[in-house]
Amino acid sequence: MSDSEKGGFSFASKPKQGEPWDVAIVGSGPSGLTAAIYTTRGAASTIIFAGERWGGQLMLTTTIDNYPALPSVQGPDLMQKMKDHALSFGAEFIQKNVENIELGKAPFELTVAGQRFLAKSVIVATGADTKWLGVPGEKELIGRGVSSCAPCDAPFFKQKNVMVVGGGDSAMEEAMVLTKYAILVTIVHRRGEFRASAAMQAKVSAEEKNGKIKIIWDSEITQFIGRDKLDRVTVKNIKDGKEREVAIDGVFVAIGHVPSTKIFQGKLALDEKGYIKKVPIDTFQMSTSIPGVFVAGDVHDYHYRQAITAAGFGCQAGMDALVFLDKPTPSW
Repeated sequence: MSDSEKGGFSFASKPKQGEPWDVAIVGSGPSGLTAAIYTTRGAASTIIFAGERWGGQLMLTTTIDNYPALPSVQGPDLMQKMKDHALSFGAEFIQKNVENIELGKAPFELTVAGQRFLAKSVIVATGADTKWLGVPGEKELIGRGVSSCAPCDAPFFKQKNVMVVGGGDSAMEEAMVLTKYAILVTIVHRRGEFRASAAMQAKVSAEEKNGKIKIIWDSEITQFIGRDKLDRVTVKNIKDGKEREVAIDGVFVAIGHVPSTKIFQGKLALDEKGYIKKVPIDTFQMSTSIPGVFVAGDVHDYHYRQAITAAGFGCQAGMDALVFLDKPTPSW
């Protein structure tokens, strides 16, 4: 049995020099690496442009308790396993950023570190970055008491005091999840009223009356303090400028996300928030506004934002790409 054939499958091999890759994947989080597992097992030559900071948001996460079959796995360890899995089937991994992409003609052209790469299909899996506060101590304590995902990390804060920063629906949703675990959830908002929907505000108000939620208005966190883990924060009142330190076990930053779509602006259809639009065509559920270009993960999904849903979208995009490659002439 050759190296490219295992278990009855013919796995991917590199294209001949000068020929385009079957699939180019831009991004290396759970969606991109899962897509690569599917395309390489489908014998499609696959190159992953992982970015200089590969692995996505899970590289900033410590313990993950909700990924199936891998309880209490560390975020970086999970991503390493996914990477190794994709590479074992023949994927090429380039830890560089895509500088430019041309989608006006086939094969598509990607420029990476000054080099030109051609691809018959592209899967965009660039994800979305959390909007952080950018204050002292925050970066150092991410994953050590500072988080951006209550569904991911709330169980680690049972019977603890936590804060949520933000005033939109996402912040309200984070707070509601945390009330199931924490003793008290304090929402810190820099304005005197929330921007969240009336329905979400009503839920938070009910929990406030029950003593599960407390609100600090017109205030912002100006510093995170702690050595190995978060110990306390400095909270500043915007109106009078007074600061005070507050002991806290965890802080969940929920002021939004920024989709990583800069190089796709003007080339793919984006929604009003800047996320890539899915444009289902025929049986291709993960297609974009350009035939042959597919999307997967948090770069289009701002609702779930979970590792498992991103991986699921990657599976769909990979399968769509394989079917697309088998069509001699697309039907649209």
